[in-house]
Amino acid sequence: MSTTHPSAASPAEVRSTAVDGVDVLGALSPSRASDFMSCPLVYRFRTIDRLPEEPSADALRGTLVHKVLEDLFDLPSTARTPDRARDLLVPTWEALLEAEPELAAFFTDEGPDIAEWLASCRMVLDRYFTLEDPRRLEPAERELYVEALLDSHLLLRGFVDRLDIAPDGAIRVVDYKTGRSPGEMFEAKALFQMKFYALVIWRTRGVVPAMLQLVYLGNAEMLRYVPDEHDLLATERKVEAIWRAIRIAEESGDWRPRRSRLCEWCSFRALCPEFGGTPPPLPDRTGDSGELTPADVD
Repeated sequence: MSTTHPSAASPAEVRSTAVDGVDVLGALSPSRASDFMSCPLVYRFRTIDRLPEEPSADALRGTLVHKVLEDLFDLPSTARTPDRARDLLVPTWEALLEAEPELAAFFTDEGPDIAEWLASCRMVLDRYFTLEDPRRLEPAERELYVEALLDSHLLLRGFVDRLDIAPDGAIRVVDYKTGRSPGEMFEAKALFQMKFYALVIWRTRGVVPAMLQLVYLGNAEMLRYVPDEHDLLATERKVEAIWRAIRIAEESGDWRPRRSRLCEWCSFRALCPEFGGTPPPLPDRTGDSGELTPADVD
């Protein structure tokens, strides 16, 4: 999670490779695709208006735990223990504060207690070791930026938490979630992100990942899925349909909200018509080439 100023370039924009000679329709990440599916107005606020969002305790916990798990694999395999992960927690948090000092303002007298929050981060880290033994893993990639240009000229991009490659070349895509695993009715939504990554890997490496693995640290559960080409072709059609719907919303200016349980955690309720708010005027896009719509990534 980042509190980057809304006018700053996203990590994907900074790291995205040039697509020479191709009239790119636009760019889409799994997070922004999910935003649009959940609520077009949230997509607009994040991607078109680039409105800043206050950090939450859960989002900060996710950022910190992800970084500790990433750094854990820099250690020799024998040192990847629960105690060593706990030891990494505070120095990693201090490094995040040094990079983004404004995060310290979140822990005020009216905000969460820093000691209790760090204790909750330790609990989440401890759960990781009940699911995997990192001493027996050697990831091929961590925090891997991936992108693929589809035949439709839509650019897909995002960050994969971890990529494991077996001696026989089989690929496992791993994503850490610090929340709880979803119920059966919401598994498909959770797997959309993983199928999105699998599609990008298939299009760039020519290999369908053998396993998609979501690691839920909120309740120590794993969700695993074995994709096939049929799945990934269906995902490709879905993301292209989402992009067409986004373009229609851009052309019409109709970014209508979609009320759901997610509204309880939305940062933009004060601006939402569903709750008596008024969205700001759409930003002036005069001179915008339209080739790449900014999209933040995981």
